[in-house]
Amino acid sequence: MEYRKMGRTGLKVSALCLGTMTFGKQVDEASSLGIIERALDLGVTFIDTADMYVNGVTEQIVAKAIKGKRDSIVLASKGGHIKLAAKFGEQKISGPIDLARPAPFRPWEAGAGTGPNDMGLSRKHLMQALEGSLKRLGTDYLDLYYAHMPDYDTPLDETLRAMDDMVRQGKVRYIGCSNFRAFQLAKALGISDRQNLARWDFIQPPFNLLARDVEYELLPLCREEGVGVCPFSPMAAGLLSGKYEKDKAPLEGARYSLGHWGYTYNKPYWSDANFAAIERYKAIAAESGVSLSRFALAWALANPAITAIVNGSTSISQLEDNVAATRVKLSAEALNACDEVWRSFRVPTVFYGR
Repeated sequence: MEYRKMGRTGLKVSALCLGTMTFGKQVDEASSLGIIERALDLGVTFIDTADMYVNGVTEQIVAKAIKGKRDSIVLASKGGHIKLAAKFGEQKISGPIDLARPAPFRPWEAGAGTGPNDMGLSRKHLMQALEGSLKRLGTDYLDLYYAHMPDYDTPLDETLRAMDDMVRQGKVRYIGCSNFRAFQLAKALGISDRQNLARWDFIQPPFNLLARDVEYELLPLCREEGVGVCPFSPMAAGLLSGKYEKDKAPLEGARYSLGHWGYTYNKPYWSDANFAAIERYKAIAAESGVSLSRFALAWALANPAITAIVNGSTSISQLEDNVAATRVKLSAEALNACDEVWRSFRVPTVFYGR
């Protein structure tokens, strides 16, 4: 396993971070515990979770898996999204996916997180979220803590001061953000610098062969400022495994066969253009002598701005295959071929910046 520095910090993490979003929902507890144990055996030291995953159940599963091993693990969680109090859609997709499906599920419309302070990045909610995570995870500190997504009702300085207090109290070692835009990260870094606050030293955006928009502004900003980048969905929720067909129902139990966290959450990936691109990526991967799955993960890790990829597994065999991808080194020819595919379905335009 390769270990990389988290941005400008002295913290080192495994190049593959085990994502746990499916644990306790798509993957049962026993299987989840087995996957985490095997990941640790394979040298994975970086585990990512969040308070909202399965209403906190995921964090409780992670707690059981890391008991007695806490100090050797880099543990990350997130807060500020929403306090969930109800299960959300368990509907399955039984036929070809229809892109004209209803609007995305909104948890607060189903009776979850109905209180005025049950979501967001206010000091009140964020402090409560952290305490809840620490209790469920059975630990007195987190190595990494993310502001899960932007809160347009709360000033950035309030959020940053609250997270700075978490660091000063010893409850969090490093702080960062997820799903924020480049300008928001830049503003946050400026505030922390001016007010002498702990700064966001890492970010978690989506990044894969079908979603590369962060390359224009966010990744250059992170390289310039020494911010670690730990992207989620490096396989486009499994679409880059090559196992899906656009006009056929997803396999039972696969991510896209699920309701909110499956189809609706990842709906933008399901398009004619992306499926056409995947066929071309398959050919490039074959020429490189690896499966499309390993190729997709190795491609993301080849970008010098990337610290680690956050990747989930639903079985031990899948985990082992994903870990093997961290040892794949792609040629310049293969990387250039991927660029050509990207330019063909994301037609270049005139950017405002030079």
